[in-house]
Amino acid sequence: MSAFPSAGAVASGFEPVAQVFNDLLAEAPQGAALAVYWHGQPVVNVWGGARDKAASLAWQADTRVNIFSAGKALVAVAVLQLVAQGKLSLDQPIADIWPGFGAEGKAAITLRQVLSHRSGVNAFHHKVADNAIFDGQQVLALIEQEAPWWQPDTEQGYSPILYGWILAEIVRRASGAASFNEYFQRHVAQPLGLAISFGLAPAEQASLAEVGAMRGAKPEPSVLALGRAMKDEPAGVVNKAFTNPMSLMVGTNGEAWRSAEIPAANGVSSARDLALVYSSLVGDERLLAQAHKALCWQQQSRAVDRILQTEMRFSLGFMLTQAGADRRLGRGDKAFGHAGAGGCLGFADPEYGIGFGFVSNQMAQSLLIDSRGQRLIDAVYSCLETEAKK
Repeated sequence: MSAFPSAGAVASGFEPVAQVFNDLLAEAPQGAALAVYWHGQPVVNVWGGARDKAASLAWQADTRVNIFSAGKALVAVAVLQLVAQGKLSLDQPIADIWPGFGAEGKAAITLRQVLSHRSGVNAFHHKVADNAIFDGQQVLALIEQEAPWWQPDTEQGYSPILYGWILAEIVRRASGAASFNEYFQRHVAQPLGLAISFGLAPAEQASLAEVGAMRGAKPEPSVLALGRAMKDEPAGVVNKAFTNPMSLMVGTNGEAWRSAEIPAANGVSSARDLALVYSSLVGDERLLAQAHKALCWQQQSRAVDRILQTEMRFSLGFMLTQAGADRRLGRGDKAFGHAGAGGCLGFADPEYGIGFGFVSNQMAQSLLIDSRGQRLIDAVYSCLETEAKK
């Protein structure tokens, strides 16, 4: 059991959710936090455990941690804002805005295809130096030189890292911002009072939680399938998508990683802030006007994904709920969100008015929704069912 018990607030009727959270802390030493909004009101906001590997510092209400791919959805929010404003068009070739992107067979690739993981631009073909990902200009040059792994829009293939850099550059160019993070702070973070960021100055990094592998965690189905694909084709796209360069897999507690802008993988957030983004997307209009909210849950692609090795549904930048415990986001048919490597998860359920955020510094062996997230989701909806019967 953690030396730092949980703290926070829970609305009447949602105590069982907090109990599941406490059970998770007791079962495996970790630092974690959970926040749930229901029709715009916070009903769960709890945290506990340690935020450092030495287990000497308690997790706080505002502790931020690397949320890995859960940050992809936040990048999508920025893109959809510009679409809603008419500054971007979903079916416009990216090369119209970023001419250098059009080289090597990418001239016709559209914003819609990148958002829905149908562009074929999934990984670097050639070996990339470990430090390259910390140099934004070098990364963009490498992407310009990259070719699609297959004919764009003929197949679905999740883009673990390049997705973020491509979309961030489009946001920067279309908005006139100095960087993606500058745009994000002004138009996503500030309207909601969020402390989410993509790249932090060294002085700000001391308060971040340190991430590490969860002791005793067994590989979940998503990781097992990925491992088989990597073994079958060592030089293939799956392997390169996650390990080229190897700095994508290691060094996430280091200053270089935390300082860089790696929008698909190094966003930092608290559970509350992550949940608040999703609550806004289904509730108020601070991030997106009502007329454009459906862009978050309208299906754009559904297929057995060439990278994730399982059937996935995507809207414009969000994973969509579907059958399978590791892909089920809530109970409503329109539920949308994004999981992050190791277990971080944010999602919204428009039909139930839910905004959900879970973060942890102990990474389970999962790419999709791990067993912790599944248990917490089940607890939330069990409470909603009880409330509906009153």
